[in-house]
Amino acid sequence: FMSLDLSNARIVLEYNYNFYNTNGSDDISDDIIERKKKVNNIPLGGVTYNLYEHVGFNKSINDEVKAANECFEGASRAIFKFNMALDDIILEPLAKGYKKLPSPIKTGTGNFTSNIGTLLSIPNNILQGNFKQLGHSVGSFTINTTVGILGFLNPAEKIGLKPHKEDVGQTLGKYGLGPGCYLVLPILGPSTARDTVGIIADSFLDPFAHITIREKSLLGVSGNEIDYFSVKGVSAIDFRADNVSNFVSLEKNSIDLYSSFKSIYLQDRLNKINNSDQSQDDWGNLDN
Repeated sequence: FMSLDLSNARIVLEYNYNFYNTNGSDDISDDIIERKKKVNNIPLGGVTYNLYEHVGFNKSINDEVKAANECFEGASRAIFKFNMALDDIILEPLAKGYKKLPSPIKTGTGNFTSNIGTLLSIPNNILQGNFKQLGHSVGSFTINTTVGILGFLNPAEKIGLKPHKEDVGQTLGKYGLGPGCYLVLPILGPSTARDTVGIIADSFLDPFAHITIREKSLLGVSGNEIDYFSVKGVSAIDFRADNVSNFVSLEKNSIDLYSSFKSIYLQDRLNKINNSDQSQDDWGNLDN
């Protein structure tokens, strides 16, 4: 399900904005942009998260903004409605029940699924040439899996190991590939053409996917599809439970909920590609 890294954030939703190119060209990459807007502030914490934060913004941010030119908006809005109905009927009730569990159980479950998620970061750290983060990822997974009892505890964080979550979509973005069209996937939620390709590639690159959905053995460990989808499902419920009030606030205050999620997703992905500290303060994880 959707997962966005935005915890403790205040989302600034913008609508009725117009862009004016100062030199009359079609390419606004290097232009100073004037905009007219109305804003609706939604209280989700203390950070202003704004896709159009600056009147003049750099090319990397503008590249992400261009993803707003959707290729499949009609279909995406229909799928978005389906996803939200699914959330209302299934995920939200499960999350509210999960939220009532004792805190140690919830924390341990979140630690466990997060630890497994670190496995995907390892090959992507290598592909990005980010060997400092590679050390954090390998060290965190090793310590938490052993000393942390299969990841239910998080002793690695206490000694300063804080791995960033990386995936193939981020790696492609790191190498300069633009997001392409924005779209919404059934169940998985917001995505772009680049990130959708990344999701497929993740299933081949992720060691956990290798030993579960592909049912291969790695270092003597193997699993099956049930293991994979169980972990993904629990991750979604854990995220949703942590953000019940945030979702309510977003739904209550948004003029266009579809556009709100779109804006949040694009900002979050850009921050992750740039390894911004903001992207590591989880609103949860609304990446696919």
